[in-house]
Amino acid sequence: MQIGDIQQFLAYYGKIKARTRRLFPFIPQEKIEWTYQEGKFTIGDIIRHLGAIERYMYAENAQGRLSRYKGCGPELAKGYPEASAYYEQMHEESKAIITQLSPRDLRHKVQTPAGIEITLWKWLRAMLEHEIHHRGQLYMYLAILGIQTPPLYGLTSEEVAAVGQ
Repeated sequence: MQIGDIQQFLAYYGKIKARTRRLFPFIPQEKIEWTYQEGKFTIGDIIRHLGAIERYMYAENAQGRLSRYKGCGPELAKGYPEASAYYEQMHEESKAIITQLSPRDLRHKVQTPAGIEITLWKWLRAMLEHEIHHRGQLYMYLAILGIQTPPLYGLTSEEVAAVGQ
């Protein structure tokens, strides 16, 4: 997928963010800082990470600036309501920056935190993949906790198989 129109991209990205956001109400508030193994992201870390990295790495790099990402611990937003609000706030700030990008900007090279030059539209596409990756982690964390989650696109695998030929 090549990105040439920023409004079209933001509309698509908004749908991806909405699918991630749909999981938030299924997270038990008392499990926001739960992790399956010490030293791994907690559920709250994942939510804060998605917000912080979008805003302070992807959006900063999109402007030709260095990453300002400093982590995703509870000091950014402690508890379920705060982590969810932080995710939203960071997305709104990122959108405000990304909205300003022109088709010409999208064809310019930006530098990643690893020092690699990449065309901006490809960097934004990587941001989508990053969101999807961590959404998958949220699904897995909730499954480990035995929490039933909504199907991603309307039907579960079992429901699709039941109506299949």
